[in-house]
Amino acid sequence: MNFWKSMPMAMAILVMQGQLPLDAKDIALTQETVPLYRVTVVQGSAKAINYRNLKSSTKIDLKGTVLSPHSEGVAAVKSKDGGIHITAKFKKLSAASTFGGEFLTYVMWGISPEGRATNLGEVLLKNGEGELKAIVALQTFGLVVTAEPYFAVSQPSDVVVMENAIGPMAIGKVELIDAKYELLKRGQYTLNLEAMEPISMDKKTPFVVFQARNAVRIARATGAADFAPEAYGKAQNYLRLAENDKGSKKTRLMMARESVQRAEDARLISVQKQEAERITMERNTAQVKLDEAKRQVAAAVAAEKLALKETERAATENEGLRDRNESLRSTNDDLRTKNEDIRTKLMVQLNGILQTRATARGLIVNMSGVLFQNGKAVLLPPAREKLAKIAGILSTHKGLKIEADGYTDSNGGDELNQRLSEERARNTMDFLVSQGVPSGSITHKGFGKENPIASNETEAGRQENRRVELVVSGEGLMPPKDAGI
Repeated sequence: MNFWKSMPMAMAILVMQGQLPLDAKDIALTQETVPLYRVTVVQGSAKAINYRNLKSSTKIDLKGTVLSPHSEGVAAVKSKDGGIHITAKFKKLSAASTFGGEFLTYVMWGISPEGRATNLGEVLLKNGEGELKAIVALQTFGLVVTAEPYFAVSQPSDVVVMENAIGPMAIGKVELIDAKYELLKRGQYTLNLEAMEPISMDKKTPFVVFQARNAVRIARATGAADFAPEAYGKAQNYLRLAENDKGSKKTRLMMARESVQRAEDARLISVQKQEAERITMERNTAQVKLDEAKRQVAAAVAAEKLALKETERAATENEGLRDRNESLRSTNDDLRTKNEDIRTKLMVQLNGILQTRATARGLIVNMSGVLFQNGKAVLLPPAREKLAKIAGILSTHKGLKIEADGYTDSNGGDELNQRLSEERARNTMDFLVSQGVPSGSITHKGFGKENPIASNETEAGRQENRRVELVVSGEGLMPPKDAGI
Protein backbone atom coordinates (compact mmCIF):
# COMPACT_ATOMS: atom_id res chain seq x y z
CA MET A 1 0.00 0.00 0.00
CA ASN A 2 1.33 3.43 -0.91
CA PHE A 3 2.04 5.12 2.45
CA TRP A 4 1.75 8.73 1.36
CA LYS A 5 -1.50 8.18 -0.54
CA SER A 6 -3.08 6.14 2.25
CA MET A 7 -2.12 8.11 5.37
CA PRO A 8 -5.00 9.97 7.11
CA MET A 9 -5.46 13.64 6.35
CA ALA A 10 -4.94 14.28 10.06
CA MET A 11 -1.37 13.07 9.55
CA ALA A 12 -0.64 15.02 6.36
CA ILE A 13 -2.28 18.45 6.27
CA LEU A 14 -1.55 20.35 3.09
CA VAL A 15 -1.85 24.12 3.37
CA MET A 16 -0.70 27.04 1.27
CA GLN A 17 2.29 28.76 2.84
CA GLY A 18 1.24 31.91 4.64
CA GLN A 19 -2.49 31.34 3.93
CA LEU A 20 -5.47 29.61 5.52
CA PRO A 21 -5.95 25.83 4.93
CA LEU A 22 -7.22 24.87 1.47
CA ASP A 23 -9.61 22.07 0.67
CA ALA A 24 -8.74 19.35 -1.88
CA LYS A 25 -10.43 21.26 -4.70
CA ASP A 26 -8.44 24.43 -4.02
CA ILE A 27 -5.19 22.43 -3.89
CA ALA A 28 -5.92 20.89 -7.29
CA LEU A 29 -6.63 24.31 -8.77
CA THR A 30 -3.44 25.87 -7.44
CA GLN A 31 -1.12 22.97 -8.23
CA GLU A 32 -0.18 24.42 -11.61
CA THR A 33 0.73 27.81 -10.08
CA VAL A 34 2.73 28.10 -6.84
CA PRO A 35 1.60 25.39 -4.37
CA LEU A 36 3.86 25.98 -1.35
CA TYR A 37 2.89 23.06 0.88
CA ARG A 38 3.49 22.50 4.55
CA VAL A 39 3.55 18.84 5.62
CA THR A 40 3.09 18.06 9.31
CA VAL A 41 4.40 14.49 9.12
CA VAL A 42 7.97 14.16 10.43
CA GLN A 43 8.27 10.37 10.39
CA GLY A 44 7.15 8.19 7.52
CA SER A 45 7.39 4.64 6.36
CA ALA A 46 8.10 3.26 2.93
CA LYS A 47 8.11 -0.25 1.50
CA ALA A 48 11.62 -1.68 1.42
CA ILE A 49 12.14 -4.30 -1.30
CA ASN A 50 14.42 -7.31 -0.76
CA TYR A 51 16.62 -7.79 -3.84
CA ARG A 52 18.86 -10.40 -2.23
CA ASN A 53 17.68 -13.26 -4.45
CA LEU A 54 17.37 -11.20 -7.62
CA LYS A 55 18.68 -13.39 -10.48
CA SER A 56 18.28 -10.87 -13.28
CA SER A 57 17.09 -7.32 -13.69
CA THR A 58 13.62 -6.16 -12.69
CA LYS A 59 11.66 -2.95 -12.97
CA ILE A 60 10.03 -1.11 -10.09
CA ASP A 61 7.42 1.61 -10.48
CA LEU A 62 8.02 5.07 -9.02
CA LYS A 63 4.73 6.77 -8.15
CA GLY A 64 3.97 10.30 -7.07
CA THR A 65 2.75 10.98 -3.53
CA VAL A 66 -0.05 13.35 -2.51
CA LEU A 67 2.44 16.20 -2.94
CA SER A 68 3.08 15.35 -6.59
CA PRO A 69 0.27 12.99 -7.69
CA HIS A 70 0.91 13.32 -11.45
CA SER A 71 4.59 12.38 -11.24
CA GLU A 72 5.61 8.96 -12.47
CA GLY A 73 8.72 6.96 -13.19
CA VAL A 74 10.36 3.58 -13.35
CA ALA A 75 13.58 2.14 -11.88
CA ALA A 76 15.49 -0.66 -13.57
CA VAL A 77 17.18 -2.69 -10.83
CA LYS A 78 19.97 -5.18 -11.49
CA SER A 79 22.30 -7.18 -9.25
CA LYS A 80 25.86 -6.89 -10.54
CA ASP A 81 29.39 -7.11 -9.13
CA GLY A 82 28.20 -7.43 -5.53
CA GLY A 83 26.01 -4.32 -5.68
CA ILE A 84 22.56 -3.26 -6.83
CA HIS A 85 22.65 -1.05 -9.95
CA ILE A 86 19.74 1.34 -10.38
CA THR A 87 18.74 3.31 -13.45
CA ALA A 88 15.74 5.51 -12.62
CA LYS A 89 13.74 7.69 -14.98
CA PHE A 90 11.24 10.34 -13.94
CA LYS A 91 8.43 12.24 -15.66
CA LYS A 92 6.08 15.10 -14.84
CA LEU A 93 8.08 16.51 -11.93
CA SER A 94 7.56 20.21 -11.34
CA ALA A 95 10.39 22.50 -10.23
CA ALA A 96 11.46 21.80 -6.64
CA SER A 97 11.11 25.49 -5.79
CA THR A 98 7.32 25.16 -6.01
CA PHE A 99 7.44 23.56 -2.56
CA GLY A 100 9.21 26.54 -0.98
CA GLY A 101 11.99 29.00 -1.58
CA GLU A 102 14.56 26.79 0.19
CA PHE A 103 14.13 23.93 -2.28
CA LEU A 104 16.12 23.90 -5.52
CA THR A 105 16.53 20.26 -6.53
CA TYR A 106 15.45 16.66 -5.97
CA VAL A 107 17.40 13.81 -4.34
CA MET A 108 16.69 10.06 -4.52
CA TRP A 109 17.23 8.08 -1.30
CA GLY A 110 17.70 4.43 -0.43
CA ILE A 111 15.95 3.64 2.88
CA SER A 112 17.08 0.53 4.78
CA PRO A 113 14.56 -1.45 6.91
CA GLU A 114 16.21 0.00 10.02
CA GLY A 115 15.52 3.53 8.77
CA ARG A 116 18.99 4.57 7.58
CA ALA A 117 18.75 6.95 4.62
CA THR A 118 21.45 6.92 1.91
CA ASN A 119 21.73 9.82 -0.56
CA LEU A 120 21.79 8.11 -4.00
CA GLY A 121 22.23 11.27 -6.02
CA GLU A 122 20.60 14.35 -7.45
CA VAL A 123 17.67 14.17 -9.89
CA LEU A 124 18.33 16.86 -12.49
CA LEU A 125 15.28 17.84 -14.56
CA LYS A 126 14.79 19.06 -18.08
CA ASN A 127 11.20 19.88 -19.00
CA GLY A 128 9.99 17.90 -16.00
CA GLU A 129 11.97 14.77 -16.91
CA GLY A 130 15.14 13.34 -15.44
CA GLU A 131 17.33 10.26 -15.13
CA LEU A 132 19.59 8.99 -12.37
CA LYS A 133 22.02 6.09 -12.18
CA ALA A 134 23.27 4.80 -8.83
CA ILE A 135 24.91 1.79 -7.23
CA VAL A 136 23.68 0.67 -3.80
CA ALA A 137 25.56 -1.61 -1.41
CA LEU A 138 22.29 -2.45 0.37
CA GLN A 139 20.36 -5.60 -0.53
CA THR A 140 17.05 -4.49 0.95
CA PHE A 141 15.89 -0.90 0.59
CA GLY A 142 13.07 1.40 -0.45
CA LEU A 143 13.35 4.27 -2.92
CA VAL A 144 11.93 7.73 -2.27
CA VAL A 145 12.48 11.11 -3.93
CA THR A 146 12.44 14.33 -1.88
CA ALA A 147 12.73 18.03 -2.61
CA GLU A 148 15.94 19.44 -1.11
CA PRO A 149 17.81 22.78 -0.90
CA TYR A 150 20.93 21.25 -2.51
CA PHE A 151 22.28 17.89 -3.66
CA ALA A 152 24.63 17.13 -0.72
CA VAL A 153 22.04 16.92 2.07
CA SER A 154 22.64 14.17 4.63
CA GLN A 155 19.04 13.50 5.69
CA PRO A 156 15.80 13.59 3.67
CA SER A 157 13.32 16.43 4.07
CA ASP A 158 9.65 15.68 4.64
CA VAL A 159 8.70 16.84 1.13
CA VAL A 160 8.49 13.30 -0.29
CA VAL A 161 7.25 13.51 -3.88
CA MET A 162 7.79 9.92 -5.13
CA GLU A 163 8.25 6.42 -3.72
CA ASN A 164 8.71 2.92 -5.08
CA ALA A 165 5.82 0.55 -5.77
CA ILE A 166 5.51 -2.97 -7.14
CA GLY A 167 3.96 -2.89 -10.61
CA PRO A 168 3.29 -5.39 -13.41
CA MET A 169 6.85 -5.00 -14.75
CA ALA A 170 8.42 -6.55 -11.63
CA ILE A 171 10.13 -9.87 -12.35
CA GLY A 172 10.45 -12.75 -9.89
CA LYS A 173 9.48 -12.96 -6.26
CA VAL A 174 9.90 -9.63 -4.43
CA GLU A 175 9.71 -9.47 -0.64
CA LEU A 176 8.22 -6.28 0.84
CA ILE A 177 9.47 -5.01 4.19
CA ASP A 178 8.27 -1.95 6.10
CA ALA A 179 11.07 0.60 6.39
CA LYS A 180 10.78 3.51 8.80
CA TYR A 181 12.80 6.69 8.46
CA GLU A 182 13.04 10.00 10.23
CA LEU A 183 12.29 13.11 8.19
CA LEU A 184 13.31 16.69 8.80
CA LYS A 185 10.51 19.10 9.54
CA ARG A 186 9.85 21.36 6.61
CA GLY A 187 11.87 24.55 6.97
CA GLN A 188 14.49 22.90 9.22
CA TYR A 189 17.26 23.95 6.83
CA THR A 190 16.05 27.55 6.92
CA LEU A 191 14.89 27.75 10.53
CA ASN A 192 16.69 31.06 11.13
CA LEU A 193 16.05 32.57 7.70
CA GLU A 194 13.21 34.83 6.78
CA ALA A 195 10.69 33.39 4.31
CA MET A 196 12.39 32.86 0.96
CA GLU A 197 10.86 33.31 -2.45
CA PRO A 198 11.73 30.77 -5.17
CA ILE A 199 15.10 31.69 -6.66
CA SER A 200 15.01 33.33 -10.07
CA MET A 201 17.25 31.33 -12.41
CA ASP A 202 19.15 32.50 -15.46
CA LYS A 203 20.65 30.39 -18.23
CA LYS A 204 24.13 31.91 -17.96
CA THR A 205 24.72 30.75 -14.41
CA PRO A 206 25.20 26.97 -13.90
CA PHE A 207 22.41 25.44 -11.83
CA VAL A 208 24.78 24.05 -9.21
CA VAL A 209 26.00 27.61 -8.47
CA PHE A 210 22.49 28.45 -7.26
CA GLN A 211 22.66 25.39 -5.01
CA ALA A 212 25.99 26.57 -3.64
CA ARG A 213 24.50 29.99 -2.84
CA ASN A 214 21.60 28.27 -1.09
CA ALA A 215 23.87 25.90 0.85
CA VAL A 216 26.12 28.71 2.09
CA ARG A 217 23.13 30.81 3.11
CA ILE A 218 21.61 27.89 5.03
CA ALA A 219 24.93 27.10 6.74
CA ARG A 220 25.22 30.73 7.81
CA ALA A 221 21.66 30.63 9.22
CA THR A 222 22.56 27.63 11.42
CA GLY A 223 25.43 29.57 12.98
CA ALA A 224 28.23 27.92 11.00
CA ALA A 225 30.24 31.17 10.94
CA ASP A 226 30.60 30.88 14.73
CA PHE A 227 30.50 27.13 15.33
CA ALA A 228 32.31 25.86 12.20
CA PRO A 229 34.31 28.84 10.90
CA GLU A 230 36.94 26.78 9.06
CA ALA A 231 34.49 24.66 7.03
CA TYR A 232 32.20 27.65 6.47
CA GLY A 233 35.11 29.82 5.29
CA LYS A 234 36.13 27.18 2.76
CA ALA A 235 32.53 26.99 1.51
CA GLN A 236 32.54 30.76 0.99
CA ASN A 237 35.88 30.67 -0.81
CA TYR A 238 34.74 27.95 -3.20
CA LEU A 239 31.51 29.86 -3.82
CA ARG A 240 33.48 32.99 -4.77
CA LEU A 241 35.44 30.94 -7.28
CA ALA A 242 32.21 29.46 -8.66
CA GLU A 243 30.71 32.94 -9.04
CA ASN A 244 33.58 34.03 -11.33
CA ASP A 245 31.92 34.06 -14.75
CA LYS A 246 35.31 34.66 -16.38
CA GLY A 247 36.44 31.12 -15.60
CA SER A 248 35.61 27.98 -17.54
CA LYS A 249 32.23 26.30 -17.00
CA LYS A 250 33.94 23.09 -15.87
CA THR A 251 35.89 24.96 -13.20
CA ARG A 252 32.77 26.76 -11.99
CA LEU A 253 30.91 23.47 -11.70
CA MET A 254 33.72 21.88 -9.69
CA MET A 255 34.01 24.87 -7.35
CA ALA A 256 30.23 25.05 -6.85
CA ARG A 257 29.93 21.35 -5.96
CA GLU A 258 32.84 21.67 -3.55
CA SER A 259 31.14 24.70 -1.98
CA VAL A 260 27.93 22.72 -1.46
CA GLN A 261 29.82 19.85 0.21
CA ARG A 262 31.75 22.19 2.52
CA ALA A 263 28.60 24.14 3.40
CA GLU A 264 26.76 20.94 4.35
CA ASP A 265 29.76 19.90 6.48
CA ALA A 266 29.70 23.29 8.19
CA ARG A 267 25.96 23.03 8.81
CA LEU A 268 26.27 19.57 10.38
CA ILE A 269 29.22 20.64 12.56
CA SER A 270 27.28 23.70 13.71
CA VAL A 271 24.18 21.66 14.59
CA GLN A 272 26.26 19.10 16.50
CA LYS A 273 28.17 21.72 18.48
CA GLN A 274 24.99 23.59 19.38
CA GLU A 275 23.44 20.33 20.58
CA ALA A 276 26.52 19.69 22.72
CA GLU A 277 26.20 23.18 24.21
CA ARG A 278 22.54 22.52 24.97
CA ILE A 279 23.43 19.34 26.84
CA THR A 280 26.13 21.17 28.79
CA MET A 281 23.64 23.89 29.71
CA GLU A 282 21.19 21.28 30.99
CA ARG A 283 23.92 19.71 33.10
CA ASN A 284 24.85 23.11 34.53
CA THR A 285 21.21 23.74 35.37
CA ALA A 286 21.08 20.43 37.21
CA GLN A 287 24.21 21.41 39.15
CA VAL A 288 22.61 24.74 40.11
CA LYS A 289 19.61 22.83 41.47
CA LEU A 290 21.92 20.57 43.49
CA ASP A 291 23.76 23.59 44.88
CA GLU A 292 20.42 25.13 45.84
CA ALA A 293 19.46 21.93 47.67
CA LYS A 294 22.75 22.09 49.59
CA ARG A 295 22.07 25.74 50.43
CA GLN A 296 18.69 24.79 51.85
CA VAL A 297 20.31 22.08 53.96
CA ALA A 298 22.85 24.60 55.20
CA ALA A 299 20.02 26.94 56.19
CA ALA A 300 18.34 24.11 58.08
CA VAL A 301 21.62 23.31 59.82
CA ALA A 302 22.04 26.96 60.85
CA ALA A 303 18.54 26.92 62.32
CA GLU A 304 19.40 23.73 64.20
CA LYS A 305 22.55 25.32 65.61
CA LEU A 306 20.51 28.28 66.79
CA ALA A 307 18.10 25.90 68.52
CA LEU A 308 21.03 24.09 70.17
CA LYS A 309 22.44 27.38 71.44
CA GLU A 310 19.04 28.22 72.88
CA THR A 311 18.97 24.86 74.62
CA GLU A 312 22.45 25.42 76.07
CA ARG A 313 21.42 28.86 77.31
CA ALA A 314 18.40 27.38 79.04
CA ALA A 315 20.57 24.66 80.62
CA THR A 316 22.98 27.31 81.98
CA GLU A 317 20.12 29.23 83.53
CA ASN A 318 18.83 26.06 85.14
CA GLU A 319 22.20 25.54 86.91
CA GLY A 320 21.49 28.59 89.07
CA LEU A 321 18.25 27.11 90.38
CA ARG A 322 19.68 24.09 92.21
CA ASP A 323 18.71 25.54 95.60
CA ARG A 324 15.11 25.10 94.62
CA ASN A 325 14.41 21.39 94.39
CA GLU A 326 10.97 21.81 92.97
CA SER A 327 12.20 24.33 90.46
CA LEU A 328 15.19 22.08 89.68
CA ARG A 329 12.91 19.11 88.96
CA SER A 330 10.76 21.32 86.75
CA THR A 331 13.81 22.68 84.96
CA ASN A 332 15.23 19.16 84.43
CA ASP A 333 11.92 18.05 82.98
CA ASP A 334 12.02 21.01 80.62
CA LEU A 335 15.56 20.17 79.59
CA ARG A 336 14.61 16.54 78.96
CA THR A 337 11.71 17.69 76.85
CA LYS A 338 13.98 19.93 74.83
CA ASN A 339 16.47 17.08 74.33
CA GLU A 340 13.63 14.92 73.11
CA ASP A 341 12.62 17.76 70.80
CA ILE A 342 16.14 17.77 69.35
CA ARG A 343 15.90 14.03 68.79
CA THR A 344 12.46 14.47 67.25
CA LYS A 345 13.64 17.32 65.03
CA LEU A 346 16.62 15.27 63.86
CA MET A 347 14.29 12.40 63.03
CA VAL A 348 11.96 14.76 61.16
CA GLN A 349 14.89 16.20 59.19
CA LEU A 350 16.20 12.76 58.26
CA ASN A 351 12.73 11.42 57.52
CA GLY A 352 12.19 14.31 55.09
CA ILE A 353 14.94 12.87 52.92
CA LEU A 354 14.82 9.11 53.54
CA GLN A 355 12.51 6.86 55.55
CA THR A 356 13.65 6.98 59.23
CA ARG A 357 12.36 5.03 62.20
CA ALA A 358 13.21 5.11 65.92
CA THR A 359 14.42 1.87 67.50
CA ALA A 360 16.19 0.76 70.65
CA ARG A 361 19.46 0.96 68.67
CA GLY A 362 18.80 4.56 67.69
CA LEU A 363 17.44 6.24 64.56
CA ILE A 364 17.61 3.95 61.52
CA VAL A 365 17.67 5.62 58.10
CA ASN A 366 16.57 3.14 55.45
CA MET A 367 18.17 3.57 52.00
CA SER A 368 16.27 1.14 49.79
CA GLY A 369 15.09 1.34 46.20
CA VAL A 370 17.31 2.19 43.23
CA LEU A 371 20.60 2.84 45.06
CA PHE A 372 22.88 0.45 43.22
CA GLN A 373 22.79 -1.39 39.95
CA ASN A 374 22.06 -5.07 40.33
CA GLY A 375 25.25 -6.86 41.39
CA LYS A 376 27.26 -3.61 41.81
CA ALA A 377 28.28 -1.42 44.72
CA VAL A 378 28.70 1.98 43.02
CA LEU A 379 26.21 4.56 44.32
CA LEU A 380 23.83 5.85 41.65
CA PRO A 381 23.41 9.67 41.24
CA PRO A 382 19.96 9.83 43.01
CA ALA A 383 21.43 8.02 46.02
CA ARG A 384 24.47 10.35 46.11
CA GLU A 385 22.21 13.41 46.07
CA LYS A 386 20.17 12.17 49.05
CA LEU A 387 23.27 11.08 50.96
CA ALA A 388 24.74 14.57 50.48
CA LYS A 389 21.71 16.03 52.24
CA ILE A 390 21.91 13.41 55.04
CA ALA A 391 25.61 14.21 55.51
CA GLY A 392 24.84 17.92 55.79
CA ILE A 393 22.54 17.18 58.75
CA LEU A 394 24.66 14.56 60.53
CA SER A 395 27.92 16.52 60.30
CA THR A 396 26.46 19.31 62.46
CA HIS A 397 25.59 17.06 65.45
CA LYS A 398 28.46 16.33 67.81
CA GLY A 399 28.69 13.03 69.65
CA LEU A 400 26.78 11.01 67.07
CA LYS A 401 27.73 7.45 66.23
CA ILE A 402 26.81 6.20 62.77
CA GLU A 403 26.95 2.67 61.44
CA ALA A 404 26.39 1.91 57.73
CA ASP A 405 24.91 -1.59 57.38
CA GLY A 406 24.84 -3.14 53.89
CA TYR A 407 22.40 -5.83 52.72
CA THR A 408 21.71 -7.72 49.48
CA ASP A 409 18.89 -9.80 48.08
CA SER A 410 19.02 -13.61 48.04
CA ASN A 411 20.40 -13.92 44.49
CA GLY A 412 23.96 -15.26 44.28
CA GLY A 413 26.13 -17.16 46.72
CA ASP A 414 26.70 -16.29 50.37
CA GLU A 415 30.35 -15.26 49.87
CA LEU A 416 29.48 -12.98 46.95
CA ASN A 417 26.56 -11.36 48.80
CA GLN A 418 28.67 -10.85 51.92
CA ARG A 419 31.42 -9.10 49.96
CA LEU A 420 28.87 -7.04 47.96
CA SER A 421 27.07 -5.90 51.12
CA GLU A 422 30.38 -4.83 52.70
CA GLU A 423 31.37 -2.88 49.58
CA ARG A 424 28.01 -1.10 49.49
CA ALA A 425 28.28 -0.19 53.18
CA ARG A 426 31.90 0.97 52.77
CA ASN A 427 31.09 3.10 49.68
CA THR A 428 28.21 4.70 51.59
CA MET A 429 30.49 5.43 54.56
CA ASP A 430 33.24 6.88 52.32
CA PHE A 431 30.77 9.17 50.56
CA LEU A 432 29.38 10.49 53.89
CA VAL A 433 32.93 11.21 55.10
CA SER A 434 33.65 13.05 51.82
CA GLN A 435 30.61 15.21 52.52
CA GLY A 436 31.79 16.32 55.99
CA VAL A 437 30.81 13.54 58.44
CA PRO A 438 33.76 12.95 60.85
CA SER A 439 35.56 9.75 59.92
CA GLY A 440 35.95 8.77 63.58
CA SER A 441 32.19 8.75 64.12
CA ILE A 442 31.17 6.29 61.40
CA THR A 443 31.74 2.57 60.81
CA HIS A 444 30.38 0.02 58.36
CA LYS A 445 29.30 -3.61 58.32
CA GLY A 446 28.00 -6.07 55.74
CA PHE A 447 25.25 -8.58 56.48
CA GLY A 448 24.86 -10.22 53.06
CA LYS A 449 21.35 -11.49 52.42
CA GLU A 450 20.42 -11.60 56.15
CA ASN A 451 17.48 -9.69 57.64
CA PRO A 452 15.36 -9.17 54.48
CA ILE A 453 12.65 -6.56 54.83
CA ALA A 454 10.58 -7.87 51.90
CA SER A 455 10.02 -11.11 50.01
CA ASN A 456 12.87 -12.23 47.77
CA GLU A 457 10.35 -13.98 45.54
CA THR A 458 9.48 -10.78 43.63
CA GLU A 459 11.67 -8.22 41.82
CA ALA A 460 10.14 -5.40 43.87
CA GLY A 461 10.96 -7.24 47.09
CA ARG A 462 14.52 -7.99 46.02
CA GLN A 463 15.03 -4.32 45.13
CA GLU A 464 13.96 -3.30 48.66
CA ASN A 465 16.33 -5.85 50.17
CA ARG A 466 19.28 -4.37 48.20
CA ARG A 467 19.75 -1.56 50.72
CA VAL A 468 21.96 0.27 53.18
CA GLU A 469 20.71 1.23 56.64
CA LEU A 470 22.29 4.07 58.62
CA VAL A 471 22.04 3.45 62.40
CA VAL A 472 22.38 6.86 64.14
CA SER A 473 22.93 6.77 67.91
CA GLY A 474 24.67 8.81 70.60
CA GLU A 475 23.81 11.25 73.34
CA GLY A 476 20.21 12.48 73.32
CA LEU A 477 19.14 10.00 70.64
CA MET A 478 18.40 6.88 72.70
CA PRO A 479 14.68 6.66 73.56
CA PRO A 480 13.69 7.45 77.16
CA LYS A 481 12.89 4.49 79.38
CA ASP A 482 9.19 5.29 79.47
CA ALA A 483 8.92 6.10 75.76
CA GLY A 484 7.62 2.66 74.94
CA ILE A 485 9.52 2.27 71.63
